[in-house]
Amino acid sequence: MAVALSTLVEEADRYLNSSKIADYCPNGLQVEGRPQVMRIVSGVTASQALLDAAVEAKADLVLVHHGYFWKGENPCITGMKQRRLKTLLKHDISLLSYHLPLDLHPDVGNNVQLARQLDITVEGPLDPDNLKVVGLVGSLSEPMSPRDFARRVQEVMGREPLLIEGSEMIRRVGWCTGGGQGYIDQAVLAGVDLYLSGEASEQTFHSARENDISFIAAGHHATERYGVQALGDYLARRFALEHIFIDCPNPI
Repeated sequence: MAVALSTLVEEADRYLNSSKIADYCPNGLQVEGRPQVMRIVSGVTASQALLDAAVEAKADLVLVHHGYFWKGENPCITGMKQRRLKTLLKHDISLLSYHLPLDLHPDVGNNVQLARQLDITVEGPLDPDNLKVVGLVGSLSEPMSPRDFARRVQEVMGREPLLIEGSEMIRRVGWCTGGGQGYIDQAVLAGVDLYLSGEASEQTFHSARENDISFIAAGHHATERYGVQALGDYLARRFALEHIFIDCPNPI
């Protein structure tokens, strides 16, 4: 079956409530392709590798978490940007992208989906007084050591995470997928035993050590693979479409 591109985009925008969420980039349809959609290819980032794979898969639409047109970037269509857009336009493929709306969503969101992967029970927002902080807090069914939890992360992510080990057993966890390492101070205030994000900064080490909590950096790309898959599956079910997730590995 096929669905009108406009109908699919309208439903995705509604489902993610994207018009109500301030962001660093436009959310929704970023590049318009053919008017009918039968096959969706999803991926974390609209890289050239993903676009080439989508062309090979005969996609009508590419769905991503990291799209284009970020605030502050050079607006000129040259070099890498030109090649990416040329690929989409030449093959009449649409690009649909959701950043913060996909981090925040209570069902298909990156943070909720990562919790399901790691068997964490979601308890609430990382900072209830500041909803701009997109992280969450939750608990494990049974306490475990930092190293055992890091092994669980490695098994799920398929890559060895960076672990800064605290002295406490892990019961309560705070997390924010992607580049959320700056929220470690909110995690300390939330009383977690471990904070997990995709990346780490130089000061993350000191915050973890001096507050005696464990910290894990599990990879920006790796922690954000699950939301876009869940959204793609939702749209495929909603409109009886074909959905293919293509993982283009990224060690960062």
